[in-house]
Amino acid sequence: MTDSPGSEKTAEREVAGLCSDLIRFDTTNEGEGVARPERPAAEHVAALLADVGVTAEVVESARGRASTLARIPGTDPSAPAFLIHGHLDVVPADPSEWSVPPFSGEIRDGCVWGRGAVDMKGTLAMTLAVVRQRMREDRRTRGDLVLAFLADEECTGDYGSRHVVAEHRELFTGCAEAISESGGFSVTDEGRRIYPIATGERGTTWMRLTARGKAGHGSKPAPDNAVAELAHAISRLASHRWPVRLTPGVLALLDGLAKALGTTIDHDRLDEEARRLGAVGRLFEGTIRNSANPTRLDAGYKVNVVPGTATAQVDGRYLPGTGEEFLATVDRLLGPKVTREFVNFEEAPSADPAGPTFAALAESLRSEDPAACPVPYVMTGGTDAKSFHRIGIRSFGFAPLLLGPELDYFGMFHGVDERVPVEGLRFGTRVLDRFLDTR
Repeated sequence: MTDSPGSEKTAEREVAGLCSDLIRFDTTNEGEGVARPERPAAEHVAALLADVGVTAEVVESARGRASTLARIPGTDPSAPAFLIHGHLDVVPADPSEWSVPPFSGEIRDGCVWGRGAVDMKGTLAMTLAVVRQRMREDRRTRGDLVLAFLADEECTGDYGSRHVVAEHRELFTGCAEAISESGGFSVTDEGRRIYPIATGERGTTWMRLTARGKAGHGSKPAPDNAVAELAHAISRLASHRWPVRLTPGVLALLDGLAKALGTTIDHDRLDEEARRLGAVGRLFEGTIRNSANPTRLDAGYKVNVVPGTATAQVDGRYLPGTGEEFLATVDRLLGPKVTREFVNFEEAPSADPAGPTFAALAESLRSEDPAACPVPYVMTGGTDAKSFHRIGIRSFGFAPLLLGPELDYFGMFHGVDERVPVEGLRFGTRVLDRFLDTR
């Protein structure tokens, strides 16, 4: 039975509950292989799909580290397949810092609260709600629709996206494009609603740095002190002012924002422009240059012993086309006594902001919000899009949400009291459904 014209769609009615249920699965990923198993959540997703006739496979990369994969046949075997991917795991949450238990999935004050509400179980709930509605109504996409609910995005993807593209490549046959997280949400500026649609992201270089010196007694002169050498190197790296590099994707964003806001953006004063534009400025402040942030330090084992080695970890991000320049700068700043190795390295993927898929995504937003101003967007961080980029699938960041200006959406990512508006989720299901009509 289908919904009557003008009525609230089934997807809108169930999306908040689906989000709450997903949040209640504690899929905390602490990194470096330490994580609570995603399998219970993956099995839950598979059951929700089976309920509407979709056969889904739960695949494991290691014990409990599970992803759910499905391929729904379309109406035209000659049409290209399309992928929707997202991740089941979340970052840690300290309950003592939260207003609600972070894995309660509580619905309060018009929002679904809990770890993963934004990143990204709310988006998974929208996908499930829309797919379930379309299957009940026997509305298929023209090409096959591929679904991937993945483990381990909050670390390297070794147990998730990297595993499935290597071991289950056949599922993605015929897929050239995809949508996933971090885009399609509204940013309000003086009544205008900007919707950034991600067409790329910075590359990832997580590095382990090592300094070696001569071990000895802490009371004696230590001219070859590994801790001091590493500290100096880290200080040089942290204080370095990376130059502005305006890639095509960032230029497209700046042009789109200027047009949408009816203003000019001075490319020679982008730091000041980012501050002037407030929430809108946050869309580009992190993507106009490369970055290298020290995040971990480890050295020594006793206060009166100079250790022979000291290590640190650095989260490096570089813009498309700047990888060689980035690494050369890092090596110069570290100096000859500090070596580096990659903990994780991923190239910077990109998709076409001038193509028909971007146009369809933009139109699906405008159809539900006539005030929508969609613009291309480059993400500061990284997603599973990097793994799919390796096998020729270009991903757009598109998790559509209509948000009030009072909600600090950027602050919700990995933040305390993460939450997503129920009405925003409902809006997202309508937009996503419209978009799938074009596939």
